[in-house]
Amino acid sequence: MAALDDTDRAILAELRRDARASMTAIAESVHISRAGAHARIKRLTDTGVITGYTVRTDPVLLGHHASAYVTLAIEQATWQEVSARLRVIPEIEHMALVGGDFDVLLLVRANDARDLRRIVLEDIQAIPSIRSTRTILIFEDSDLV
Repeated sequence: MAALDDTDRAILAELRRDARASMTAIAESVHISRAGAHARIKRLTDTGVITGYTVRTDPVLLGHHASAYVTLAIEQATWQEVSARLRVIPEIEHMALVGGDFDVLLLVRANDARDLRRIVLEDIQAIPSIRSTRTILIFEDSDLV
């Protein structure tokens, strides 16, 4: 795929702000024709830059009153097994394989502190390839977009 230009980046910023924005509104905000916006969005989708559209929600209003980042140290060469086991835990909202002092970073949303404790101690730490975890409580969070 060709490199993204400023117009492509502006379109992506508009879509991140509001994925439901009309093609006309996007075109007007980035100062191109509606047909031009449509063609660019189709190209961005066809080339895999845009992988889908989603809804952002307020975790507290959804009943998730305890959130945490959980870091994992895992045994070498077990990422595929660990990620498959983590994917079935519904309270894990995001997971990433990272480099640094730990191997995996999870965003966990739980109903309350007791539920968070259960998820970390019973669900996550029960996976045999996980050597250690560290839980970092989130007091407040917000989307930047």
